[in-house]
Amino acid sequence: MAIKLEMLPLLLLSVGAAVVAQIFAEYPAGPVFAGIFSVSILVYLVYWTYIYPFHVSPLRKVPTVPGFPLWGQFFTIIKSEIGVPQREWHLKHGPIIRYFFPFGAERLSIADDDALNHMCIKNPYNFPKPDRAKQWMVRILGEGVLLAEGNPHKQQRKALSPGFSTQSIKALTPIFWRKSLLLSKLWERDMLVEKTRTKKIEILEWLNRTTLDIIGEAGFGTDLDSLEHPETPIREAYRLVFAFDISSRLFHGLAAFIPQTKYLPAKMNRDVLQSRNIIISKANDIIRQKHQKTHAKDKDIIALIVKDNMKMEAAGEASLSFDTMRDQVMTFLGAGHDTTATGVAWTIHLLSTHPEIQQRVRAEIKQHYPFLFDPTTRSDVERLSKLDADNLHYLDNVCRESLRYIPPIPMTVRQSIVEDQLGGFDIPAGTTVYIHANAIHRLPSFWGDNANTFDPDRWDHLPADHTSNAFMTFLQGPRGCIGRKFAETEMKCLVICLLSMYSFERDITVDNPELWKMWRLVLRPRDGISCKVSVLEEEEKAAVLV
Repeated sequence: MAIKLEMLPLLLLSVGAAVVAQIFAEYPAGPVFAGIFSVSILVYLVYWTYIYPFHVSPLRKVPTVPGFPLWGQFFTIIKSEIGVPQREWHLKHGPIIRYFFPFGAERLSIADDDALNHMCIKNPYNFPKPDRAKQWMVRILGEGVLLAEGNPHKQQRKALSPGFSTQSIKALTPIFWRKSLLLSKLWERDMLVEKTRTKKIEILEWLNRTTLDIIGEAGFGTDLDSLEHPETPIREAYRLVFAFDISSRLFHGLAAFIPQTKYLPAKMNRDVLQSRNIIISKANDIIRQKHQKTHAKDKDIIALIVKDNMKMEAAGEASLSFDTMRDQVMTFLGAGHDTTATGVAWTIHLLSTHPEIQQRVRAEIKQHYPFLFDPTTRSDVERLSKLDADNLHYLDNVCRESLRYIPPIPMTVRQSIVEDQLGGFDIPAGTTVYIHANAIHRLPSFWGDNANTFDPDRWDHLPADHTSNAFMTFLQGPRGCIGRKFAETEMKCLVICLLSMYSFERDITVDNPELWKMWRLVLRPRDGISCKVSVLEEEEKAAVLV
């Protein structure tokens, strides 16, 4: 007979009690000890899974999702797309809810505007990431600006800001265009080899290589060249890290709660160690080269940061250490390429399932930049240098709507350091609090009755009570994504280049990727995103504006 997951904790406790009783039975006073042990376990469970959560806990006044705290809502969560259960609970129980992990562990999910504002803007440093959430990420991303907390984060953010200014990003956009056009050309080359005008392409892998090359050159002045050479070690390192086989998912989950599991001789642990060594080696090389050969004309982000860092050192001010600089490179390499690639991939997928929206975007592109539709002029360096992706209003709506509808970063977790208040509720120190973008982004209270619809036009008529905290893809405040403008510009450049050369249809021979979203740092499709990609014919180009 099959055992339900929900019965697993009770089964394990029963088996454990039976084993203990058998051990104690060999001794004269065994039955007494066995009895005391069993009673102690029972008292512990009754207190922490019933008495404390419902009668003692300071969080007992928070609207609570019904369920037995011994196992709580854990099994519902692990069987669902991340954020979807919380979305349903918020609709039923309110903008601040309490639910349980096993053995009465309390969790809060926040979707209240005032509470979000307090956590993200007014008092963000009282809500750092809990250590367990950093366990596996820090091995690959380093303790850069994404994972640093408190004063180290403030110092890093201040030091990194010049590299992410609007002026700096504008200077880097030629790189975005060049790599985006290269991606288009490589697809065209493959089609020419196969003598076809239409090809099924798994676009996420290609986009990951493109954004990795972009962050390599724009971020560090280094050509990683993974677009034309996918076997390059740095790309292989990230491919191993983000594997979605069952074994890897299991060990990644265990590592978040039991850090010692990273020492087990499992394939996933070997892969992560191998990847970490490759990434650290590349990051060290980049920082060493920048310290040795940084020129005044260098515009990449790390060059600007290194130059600013040297000025601070010369002035006797606190500057970033070599290791901290290396960790920034690790952060930008990992988080900076995968999130954008995933966001663009979901955008192309959504356009492939909404052909009328795809056609509107393409028409807007041609209205502003018709030279991109002509093979003889689309690579014109002078014209590209003057092209501003921010001029396309409808494209901006489409990209924002895609990031709302399927946020690449679906949630973030925080843990209070000292007692605080959220939405009128007392929050004791040590409380684990979740911000589920994948829940907040679908709430009618923020987005109207069509919150579950992909509708780029919504951004032109948002509800009256809509606030900036309703859009949490990049978070808000001092802990908001420092690379937001970089990612948004890069995303638009990629979409413009691809839509001006190709049309996209969903590949109906494979499952809809929206049915198989998996979370590992980003919310990506388990099997990638396969699209039917066709070169735009001359009559299609001519019909764009009709």
